Amino acid sequence: MSSAPRTAPEYWDKYRPHRGEDPQSRPAADRFDWTGVPGHGPGAEILGAPRTALDLGPAEGENAAFLAKAGVEVVAVDFSPFQVERARGFWIDLPALEFVYAEACAFLDQDDRRFDAVYSTWGAVWFTDPEELFPRAAERLAPGGTFAFSHREPSVGTYGAQIMGGKWLDGREAELTVLRWQYTAEQWTDVLKRHGFVRIDAQILPALEPGALGTLLVRAKAPETH
Repeated sequence: MSSAPRTAPEYWDKYRPHRGEDPQSRPAADRFDWTGVPGHGPGAEILGAPRTALDLGPAEGENAAFLAKAGVEVVAVDFSPFQVERARGFWIDLPALEFVYAEACAFLDQDDRRFDAVYSTWGAVWFTDPEELFPRAAERLAPGGTFAFSHREPSVGTYGAQIMGGKWLDGREAELTVLRWQYTAEQWTDVLKRHGFVRIDAQILPALEPGALGTLLVRAKAPETH
């Protein structure tokens, strides 16, 4: 297993912070989003027709909520207690949606449920060593289940574990260092094959703005029998 440092949960406590005095309205959750650009790119059809799904790094939970409203039983795991508390408040009316506070690999080690789909949209897959995460995700997929994730298209040459700094913590002088794992579509395909995934499709969804980085979207299947 990798000895790379794990991201402090406090980093994600500051992700998408609410500003202002009025109560924060919950996201619309009217479409499944892989790109972060409203209305751009494919939707939940990438996952097929799962009955159960695991969201790794849901943040505000809008993708998980979209699936739950469509009748999917969803477990959403986030490393930030702040994000989990906020998401639970947003979606308390959706009994099919469960938010869990845990680190992704630890959850996959401790929870023995299997899922028809495991996915991450700019979430835990981007920020967790695939050598640790992928074998665990494969174990938690039902035979023939879908593993899918997206992250920003990497700049040329910025592959593997990349340091992403961010001074998001109030009162801390030292910069908090975060590792982000990113690869080309071909490199992700090779990593997934090595961990036993099949029927792999990795592609770049171009950005709407000329010259901007797009979104890398990857979909793979667990074998029909484990």
